Amino acid sequence: MTDRIPARIIETLDREKPVRLTPAQAGGAIHTRSFTGLYRNLRLLGGAVLFLLYFGTLWLNWNGRQAVLWDLGTQQFHIFGATFWPQDFILLSALLIIAAFGLFFITVLAGRVWCGYACPQSTWTWIFMWAEKITEGDRHQRIKLDAAPWSAGKLLRRTAKHLLWLAVSLATALSFVGYFTPVRQLAADLVTFEIGMTAAFWLFFFTAATYINAGWLREKVCLHMCPYSRFQSVMFDADTLVVAYDAARGESRGARRKDSDSRAQGLGDCIDCTLCVQVCPTGIDIRDGLQLDCIGCGACADVCDSVMDRMGYARGLVRYTSEQALQGGRTRLFRPRLVGYAAALLVMIGAFVWALDERPLLSLDVTRDRTLYRENTHGQIENMYRLKLINKTQQQREYGVSLGEGPFELHGRRQVSLAPGEILDLPVSVTLVDAKQTQGLTRELRFEVRDLDDPASVVDTRSTFVAPAR
Repeated sequence: MTDRIPARIIETLDREKPVRLTPAQAGGAIHTRSFTGLYRNLRLLGGAVLFLLYFGTLWLNWNGRQAVLWDLGTQQFHIFGATFWPQDFILLSALLIIAAFGLFFITVLAGRVWCGYACPQSTWTWIFMWAEKITEGDRHQRIKLDAAPWSAGKLLRRTAKHLLWLAVSLATALSFVGYFTPVRQLAADLVTFEIGMTAAFWLFFFTAATYINAGWLREKVCLHMCPYSRFQSVMFDADTLVVAYDAARGESRGARRKDSDSRAQGLGDCIDCTLCVQVCPTGIDIRDGLQLDCIGCGACADVCDSVMDRMGYARGLVRYTSEQALQGGRTRLFRPRLVGYAAALLVMIGAFVWALDERPLLSLDVTRDRTLYRENTHGQIENMYRLKLINKTQQQREYGVSLGEGPFELHGRRQVSLAPGEILDLPVSVTLVDAKQTQGLTRELRFEVRDLDDPASVVDTRSTFVAPAR
C-alpha cells in the first residue's frame, strides 16, 4: 500500500477584506494619477533630450544640405561631415550589435531602466498621457468622464484629446520620413498638398502607427508585443537593481492616523493607500513582488516617497534596490556577467572607432569585359575593364589611376576629378607589353587609385588578365 501525502486547506485570503484587483488584472483602461518626484524629473529630462535630438537634428544644415539624411535615391547616408554608402553597411551592423550589448549591460546592471526612461514606446506614451490629462483632467476626472453618458462636453474633451494625439503622431511621422527625404521640401509639399504618393503613404503609415501604439495599445505593447520584456528577466541576477517593495519594513500594511503608534498596532510602514498602483503606467501592484509587467520607471517609488514624507517615515519603502540588498546583504557591482558585458562592449566600441577611422574614403570596383581578349593594331593582347570609382568625401578630389607591378600597360584616363559623392564609370584597357611573359591563360594584375591631394590614401583592387597560351 502506497503512502498518501496528507493535504490541508490553507486560507490565503483575509475574508474580512474585499479582494482588490489591480488595473492590469481588471483588464480595463489604465488611468494613471499625476505625481512628482526625482525619477519623474529624470524621465522628463531624458525625454526632453531625446525629443530634442529626434525632432531637432533633421532641421540642421551642413555644407548646404540636410545634416542627417538617408538619401535612398542616391544610396547615401549623410551624418554631418561623413557620408556612408551601401559598402559601409557592415558599420551599421556593428553599431546595432554594440547597441544590443549596451542594452544587455544596462539590463544586468539596473534592470529595465531603458524601458522606463528611454524607450520610444514609453516616452511617446507619457506624451499621450499628458495630452489626456490636459484635455480630460486628472485620474478621477477621467474615470468619471468614462462612466458619464455622451454629452457635448464629453465629445469636446474627447475630440480635443484625439486631435492632440493626431498632431503629435503627424509630427512624429513627418520627422521620421524627413530623415529619408529632405524634410523642408517634404513639409512644404505637405502644406501645399503636392506631396507624392510614396511619401504620403509613409506619412500615413507612421502617423497611424504612433497614434495606435501610444494612444490605444500603450502598455499592451510592452506586455505582449515587445520581445525585450520577455527575455530581459533571464538576464537579472540577485544584484540587479530593480524597483522593489521592502516587505520586511512595509508589512503588515494598513491605514492609520499620522500620529498613531503603528508598531503597537502591529503595522508596518505601508499605509495601503494604493497610490503606487494608481501611478503605475502598466497597472500593477509593486507590492506583489518583481513582475514581468514592471518597466522600471520608478513612478511608484516617487509617489511612495511623498507618502512617507507626509507620514514622517523614512523614504525608500519602494526603491531601486537588489534582491541581495532586500535580504540584508550588499549589492555587488563587479560580478562576472557584468564585467564580461562591459569588456565586450569596450572591445567592440574600440573596434568600431578604429574601423570608422580606417574606412577608405574612395571606393574602387573593377569589372572585366566579357570578351576574353583581343589583339590591337600593334599586335598586343588587350583586355577591357570598367572601373567604378566613388568619392566618399565631402570635398572635390583629384585621383590618379595606375597599375601595380607587372608586364602590363594601362590605356585610358590616368587622372580624374570627382565631386563630393560622385560616382564615375571609367572604361580603360590593359595591354600585355611582352607576350613572352604569358604563362597559361590568365594572370593577375592590380589596379591602384591614389588621392593626389593625399598621396598616402591609396586603394587597390585585383583582377585578372586573359591571354592565349603560348
